Amino acid sequence: MNIPLMGTLLVLSIIVCPILYFTVGPALDETQLETLKILGIICACSAAFCFIVGELTGNNSQMDKLWSLLPIAYTWVIAVKGGMSLRLVVMAVLATLWGIRLTFNFARKGAYKLKFWEGVEDYRWAIVRSGAPFHNNRWAWAAFDLGFISVYQNALVLMTIFPALVAMSSAVPFGWVDGLAAVLMLGFIIWETIADEQQWAFQTKKWSMLNEGKKLEDLPAPYNKGFNTTGLWARSRHPNYFAEQGTWAAFYIFSIGAGMGIINWSIIGALLLMVLFQGSSSLAEEISGGKYPEYDQYCRSVPRFFPGKHI
Repeated sequence: MNIPLMGTLLVLSIIVCPILYFTVGPALDETQLETLKILGIICACSAAFCFIVGELTGNNSQMDKLWSLLPIAYTWVIAVKGGMSLRLVVMAVLATLWGIRLTFNFARKGAYKLKFWEGVEDYRWAIVRSGAPFHNNRWAWAAFDLGFISVYQNALVLMTIFPALVAMSSAVPFGWVDGLAAVLMLGFIIWETIADEQQWAFQTKKWSMLNEGKKLEDLPAPYNKGFNTTGLWARSRHPNYFAEQGTWAAFYIFSIGAGMGIINWSIIGALLLMVLFQGSSSLAEEISGGKYPEYDQYCRSVPRFFPGKHI
């Protein structure tokens, strides 16, 4: 995990969003400010929950569990406060479809339990905790947990739905730009669903053979590589991340359809999400590169996000 990059993200969040708000608009009206206050309270409560429960249990995937649920709640609050206009309802429905997909994918990995504080933790957090500067430094990890995992990630999720917030005040009817945004967002959700299913099928088959006592190098191709190079994963190293970024970029297009201009301050969430996935994908590739000998060649042959050359 690139800690300086994470610090840069925090600074960008604090500085860039207000600059965009005051320079390119649009300004929020009274109803929007009241709605933002409600969303801010939900966000603050979520951040407090993630930090307290994460520190008490040692399971730092509390925000991972909420990542797919909060946008659903946020967009429906906006839709209701915005009078259930067609644009806002379509945005909320699409955010709900996105959230259902992501929640299901995380749930089948064992993330959710009746004892809500339990569940399988994302394997990457244990690796980050064990590395510099957090190894044997409990206070440094607690600061990272508070600042990045709990506060920043909650703020980022809130910022991704800002296009719906700015669209609340629009008098522009649902039009072709909104239709384009809806088609793109649905397409990216389907793309990500396919990528998830391909990865799940590959890993399930691989581990079933490994659990039978076979060695990785003795498995049939392509499982002997250890990582998925089939389907969408043959054209993109992270087709799920590509679609995730595309989903929220498409969500932003709704604000353009609402008449808020090609560039408005609600773009900040989509932009910061793209930067976040640069760091997240780099961490994942560092881990995979250390485990699988052929992974470096895979990185040289296949683009990181945007689909390209077939290996």
